[in-house]
Amino acid sequence: MLRLTDTRTRQVEDIVPASAGALSVYACGPTVYRDAHVGNLRTFLLTDLIRRIGEYHGLRVTVAQNITDVGHMADDRGLAEGGEDKLLSQSRAENRSALDVARHYETAYFTDLDRLGIRPADIAPRASESIDLMINLIGQLIDKGHAYVGGDGSVYFDAQSISDYGALSGNRLDQLRPGHRFTVEEDPEASGRKRFHADWALWKSAGTTRTQLVWETPWGLGFPGWHIECSAMSLHHLGPTIDIHTGGIDLRFPHHEDEKAQSDAVVGHEVVRHWVHAEHLLFDGRKMAKSTGNVVLVSDVIDRGFDPLALRLCFLEHHYRQQMNLTWEAIGAAQLTLDRWRSKVAAWAEEPSAPMDDPTRHEVVAAFDDDLDTPRAIRALRRLERDESVPAGSRFETFAHLDRLLGIDLARNVGRPPVVVDLPAGAQELLAARDAARAAKQWSDSDRLRDELAALGVTVTDTKDGQQWSM
Repeated sequence: MLRLTDTRTRQVEDIVPASAGALSVYACGPTVYRDAHVGNLRTFLLTDLIRRIGEYHGLRVTVAQNITDVGHMADDRGLAEGGEDKLLSQSRAENRSALDVARHYETAYFTDLDRLGIRPADIAPRASESIDLMINLIGQLIDKGHAYVGGDGSVYFDAQSISDYGALSGNRLDQLRPGHRFTVEEDPEASGRKRFHADWALWKSAGTTRTQLVWETPWGLGFPGWHIECSAMSLHHLGPTIDIHTGGIDLRFPHHEDEKAQSDAVVGHEVVRHWVHAEHLLFDGRKMAKSTGNVVLVSDVIDRGFDPLALRLCFLEHHYRQQMNLTWEAIGAAQLTLDRWRSKVAAWAEEPSAPMDDPTRHEVVAAFDDDLDTPRAIRALRRLERDESVPAGSRFETFAHLDRLLGIDLARNVGRPPVVVDLPAGAQELLAARDAARAAKQWSDSDRLRDELAALGVTVTDTKDGQQWSM
């Protein structure tokens, strides 16, 4: 049985689908105003892994994932009521319509999913095409006493109308003080606009300056708040009970907290049975952000000469709930493992067929079932790789079978002639010199020689078995 860490209960829970034989998953999708970076994609991999292990156990898995192409404000956390929609800001920067921008980055997003072996959602609704769903949902919230029209013509959710706000994040209403930018004192214009400082906008009045991405509603011309989108689309496409809701840990508050409040209020019970969040990804020890200049895209990985599936393997070597520090060296090491496994799988395929190695299969599946413990699964495969007592044909069958869970295309080289890569002139001498420098613990010389090799197109990765290289 699959078990996952539930953010709401703070413990590992058995995942028992509400409908026998079927598993429903809602995943928070991209805001398509720029390319998704590899930190975003690590979160989307979480949903893919849940789908794969669910289907492995014979479940009919349905994944719905929204495309946010309206309503996401410039403040990433959504705490500020002001600011500009990210799509509109990018539209102005690129001098084309907001929807043109959205479609461009939406296409790029699906391309990146394909490169990483992440299957797209079964249902991928766009926010801009789901406005009627949102208007209907807001109307129901008003009728049930959970929302109201504020003094500025915007519609707000009444945070005090529910009793369990903060169940996901621990942020209780009486704790949302100046540091959270919610108080009336910090926003003089809020007086008369909403009843309580922690209420949030479900629908925002367009005012006189916004001309793109606006719609007529019973409350006037405007556009949706960010949080209402996921409530409307998840309820419409998956119904009033959803088995699993995934997303990055940064979405836990306020986005998922507010989404939970809206959905539960309109339905009358807890809609999402399990909330599952992926931890942050760092790069070279820093949070990935445009302002720090360390945003890494899948295209950057490819430009460095790496297979994007090496990045996927690199992610699999770390637990989804652990903050991960990604480096180019780590991706390079994963590339070496991926190349070696593909070569061995191709060689094993030429040997007589033999039954799968059941102990390894059981351990890998058990690792996936145990809160997606992918590092444990990788360790089990490494042991099988080295175990010469297991017939080659058996190792082939086991690796090929378990790639249903891993998704790293291990059989790519089966039936193909081996690829021989020659080192460029002078590289062998540099590798020997670097090996000697490391043996003598001359680390500065080792680093200098690594840079010289990189200039020749040779990537060197240090492993417990010594330095290894790839082109």
